[in-house]
Amino acid sequence: MPAGGSPPEPTALARRLARLIRATGPITIAQYMAEANAAYYREGTPFGALGDFVTAPEISQMFGELVGLWCAEVWRAMGSPVPAMLVELGPGRGTLMADARRALGVLPAAQAALQPWLVETSPRLRAAQAAVVPAARWCERLEDVPDGPAILVANEFFDALPIHQFVRTEAGWCERLVAADESDALRPMVASRPVPLDVTAPVGAVHEVDAAGAALAGLIAARLQAHGGAALIVDYGGGAPGDTLQAVRRHRKEPPFLHPGEADLSAHVDFAALAAAARKAGAAVHGPICQADFLDALGLRARAARLAARASPAQATAIDGQVARLTDPHGMGSLFQAMTITHPALPAPPGFGP
Repeated sequence: MPAGGSPPEPTALARRLARLIRATGPITIAQYMAEANAAYYREGTPFGALGDFVTAPEISQMFGELVGLWCAEVWRAMGSPVPAMLVELGPGRGTLMADARRALGVLPAAQAALQPWLVETSPRLRAAQAAVVPAARWCERLEDVPDGPAILVANEFFDALPIHQFVRTEAGWCERLVAADESDALRPMVASRPVPLDVTAPVGAVHEVDAAGAALAGLIAARLQAHGGAALIVDYGGGAPGDTLQAVRRHRKEPPFLHPGEADLSAHVDFAALAAAARKAGAAVHGPICQADFLDALGLRARAARLAARASPAQATAIDGQVARLTDPHGMGSLFQAMTITHPALPAPPGFGP
């Protein structure tokens, strides 16, 4: 809250949702997340030091470069199909794709074969992406990417997909909803009618259902099973179960109902649910493993040493800091997990096998 303890003025989205809630009743957390993040990514400034948060590709070029080398090896394992597609879900400012495509230059045939496709709904972000990935093509949904062999990358994408939350009450599991007060401020509430949920937990526990993420994982798996390829997912996950819904604004966490449409909403990804959906669709799954292990297996420290060898002392210190931030066992290194979904005939991708 601002100084003095008075609540902030409701955002434009909060007022619109408050009107909807008064007309039709409380909405689910999933609907709230979908509405809030759609508005946020359409109008907000999410990425970078001047935005609200920093992702791994923004921390260091090495992240995107290693992903690009990973894609080159996967493309060779696929039989070097021409043409093929390199698809990124939620590509932000295009930093990861630009770095990955530059790294693909070590295998010119892969760089030429892998056509960049960016799944993006925001016109503002598309303009930023076009500046650094001029060869890209765009679509709003994965379903709109043409059929054919593909390598898909999703870094910090699944965590922004809407989740449902349920609270264990004396009556059973009841869905957590969003209500509004007379001043248009939004607040959580718990439905009075229980729903069947086969989960054992004490009264007061919160259980999250990542239905949208599982559905997308199944869609990706079905595509890969039909046309060949692999998908790399890197995201929050692996933490303790419970309420993981959070909002980040100006690089600080805040209550998730305070500034809807003006803060990034996310929740930890249920990698087990994603893996189950992918296997059900006929694909193979490898991982998840922690981000630190994944990047180390791809040669992060060797890449950092090569960069530092031709850098100034200040730049070398910065490179060391980037490696530490990406692999910190008390931070991104363990909080972020990496998982792949592949065509069942492909071997384990780099980082996930011997």
